[in-house]
Amino acid sequence: MTDATDLLRAAVAAAMPGVRTDLEELVRIPSVSREGPASPDVVRSAEAVAALLADAGLPDVRVLDAEDGAPAVVARVPAPPGAPTVLLYAHHDVQPAGNLADWDSDPFEPVERAGRLYGRGAADDKAGIMAHVGALRALAERHPDGLPVGVTVFVEGEEEVGSPTFAAFLAEHATLLAADVVVIADSANWQVDVPAFTTSLRGLVEVYVEVRTHAAEQHSGVFGGLFPDALTALCRVLAALHDDRGAVAVPGLAHGPVPAVDLDEAALRAEAGVLDGVASIGEGSAANRVWSMPSVAVLGVDAPPTERAANVLLPVARAKVSLRIAPGQDPQAAQQALADHLVASAPWGVAVTCVPGSRGSAVALAPQGPHAEVARGAFADAWDGTEPVHMGIGGSIPFIADIAGQFPDATILVVGPGDPAASWHGPNESVDLEVLRRLTLAEALLLERLGTA
Repeated sequence: MTDATDLLRAAVAAAMPGVRTDLEELVRIPSVSREGPASPDVVRSAEAVAALLADAGLPDVRVLDAEDGAPAVVARVPAPPGAPTVLLYAHHDVQPAGNLADWDSDPFEPVERAGRLYGRGAADDKAGIMAHVGALRALAERHPDGLPVGVTVFVEGEEEVGSPTFAAFLAEHATLLAADVVVIADSANWQVDVPAFTTSLRGLVEVYVEVRTHAAEQHSGVFGGLFPDALTALCRVLAALHDDRGAVAVPGLAHGPVPAVDLDEAALRAEAGVLDGVASIGEGSAANRVWSMPSVAVLGVDAPPTERAANVLLPVARAKVSLRIAPGQDPQAAQQALADHLVASAPWGVAVTCVPGSRGSAVALAPQGPHAEVARGAFADAWDGTEPVHMGIGGSIPFIADIAGQFPDATILVVGPGDPAASWHGPNESVDLEVLRRLTLAEALLLERLGTA
């Protein structure tokens, strides 16, 4: 007799052609949140997601936003008596396409190549949305009289700009979003054929640093060699961010625990397109450097472009500095440490001021308890017996700390449709369609088993 897992596996397989078609339609909407919360495409994307969730059978679907926030979609079906409620998270906004010349095809016209679907948002994170939708469609097929578990789907529209109104939204709608289990489908897997739970993510703080040397521009021939210019002084300040080995030189920053697994540095080098001869920086294992240790980068500089540069000593120059922080690090303390180090690195008595930018917390998770055990079994079954790896991510999803604070007793699972070849935020972003199927099946198995445990 066919068991419940095989029946659900068949229901997911039947749902996947529609999941693929709807994912392609979502990718065609250029929902770039950097265009602003009122962007017509972001609004159109939210409306499309709401329609998909209503079509999946959720009776209560709403498009909501916090003040000055992008539209988010919340859809709910109440839990049967005694069953838990599961919050399914994803986001419908995407990064800008960047340089179109770097893409092999139109970023907003999905194309399949070698089992992968290419397009901006195909992996990050519209595949996450469709994994939720596909799981709900398969469960509705298996349970026509009602889902075995309560479900709330929350799809936000501003994750790619740091979720600036998420905390306010969460506070306003805490009762609406309350859950026993939270599944955040916005991460990656260890490999295409090895699932993963993300258990640590670095936080992120930003500082804007400004150097001033003169009241106004001055002739570089008349005064050069006697007084410094602001841009040269700024370069000296920024150079002090790292030591000679490339390790972060900002004092007082925390380091997280050494990961139990490591990354293949050669594979990362190929994935990042690092040029021949460019060395890696810092010390320690590759996983330690990108998951558990701070890293710092200069993201932008305000200075004249070379084609318009005049022969003058610049009186002012600015830069945006980004610091990834390790789990356990207080974001405000890290931001202050970065600003203090920049000011202390001022050469030649130049005036250096710092203005804090955004900041977000690092996250360390330890999924435990019966709900986590059910999840591990569901993901292992979806990957044909391969147990999920606990892994870190060097990037940041600061709102996870907000969710953990709001729902301290919930089991939080960070999963996703990505894999090392997904190229999130870069050109030729893609999702492996087999990974999407497995993630959809894993979620369906999880929801069904939580309702019958």
